[in-house]
Amino acid sequence: MKRVALLGATGSIGTQALEVVGAHPELELCAVAVGSRADEARRIASEHGVQHVSIGGDPPLDDLVRASKPDVVLNSVMGFAGLPATLEALERGIDLALANKESLVAAGPLALAAKERGGGRILPVDSEHSAAFQCLEGRAEETVHSLVLTASGGPFRGRSRSELADVTPVEALAHPTWNMGPKITVDSATLMNKGLELIEAHFLFDIEFERIEVVIHPASVVHALVCFRDGGSLAHMGYPDMRVPISYALTYPERAATPVEPLDLASGLILEFSAPDEDAFPCLALARAAGEEGGTAPCVLNAANEVAVASFLDGQLSFLGIPDVVERTLSTVETGPAETLAELVAVDAEARRVASALTRELVH
Repeated sequence: MKRVALLGATGSIGTQALEVVGAHPELELCAVAVGSRADEARRIASEHGVQHVSIGGDPPLDDLVRASKPDVVLNSVMGFAGLPATLEALERGIDLALANKESLVAAGPLALAAKERGGGRILPVDSEHSAAFQCLEGRAEETVHSLVLTASGGPFRGRSRSELADVTPVEALAHPTWNMGPKITVDSATLMNKGLELIEAHFLFDIEFERIEVVIHPASVVHALVCFRDGGSLAHMGYPDMRVPISYALTYPERAATPVEPLDLASGLILEFSAPDEDAFPCLALARAAGEEGGTAPCVLNAANEVAVASFLDGQLSFLGIPDVVERTLSTVETGPAETLAELVAVDAEARRVASALTRELVH
């Protein structure tokens, strides 16, 4: 029996994780955390016999992890708020099924240091990182040439920068292949999601940024490729369904059955790839630059993006205002090394303050 603490139980990842847990008797839910939907949290806890429940951060997520004694923590909390739970799980040597990419984006060195001390594993849940993890497993580091992350291109693939000036939140939320929460869906539309995943991949797999490539792949069938020094490449392929990487992370090292069908290659499946348009979608380049700068720059990037996306979803900031706020926040907030969570919290708060002020300025 494997005890699972599910953080972010009512989000897109959380609801699919509940389906996976319910389908596998060897998985037992021991803790549940939600942001605000108290009734739903109590229903889930009652159905699964869960005693440890956190609603709106009460109790704090790191306390929940300590109290529930899980074998694996699935962290699908949205944004910087998921960081304390990530660090707590890693410090305690608990396997971390990580869907909260912001943990590694904002605090990659701190998280890896905690993992080293605790001795646990990070099992990526993002489809791209899960795919790369599987392609890289058992491969000697020196044989790897590069990593390729795929992006669907979102709902605005093929549009020029000028054609993005007046797009609405409703249009941005109409993702062509994935069913995700609002924030991640907007990040996919701006390509910031792929930028955050690029930074996360750097820390997960210890691969230099110049050896990580992003390509547009509208079908979302190839989730990642690993290119090797002999000229060969391995790809992980499958229909776009998050139950596959969720199940893989929760049942690792086993590969449990899911209701997702294998690819039907004879159906006329066509795989297309192209370079991203970084003029129309500058968030990808901003993320790469922040990742290469290191220190607290990715933390600033993430905080500014969270503020800008929230303002866009509220119907205030324009779509093109998102990268504008991120870029100007990065150029305003002083960045440097951070050695403690408290330092990162302070940087995150300052970046949010600056980004909020810039957003108000652009709106008015």
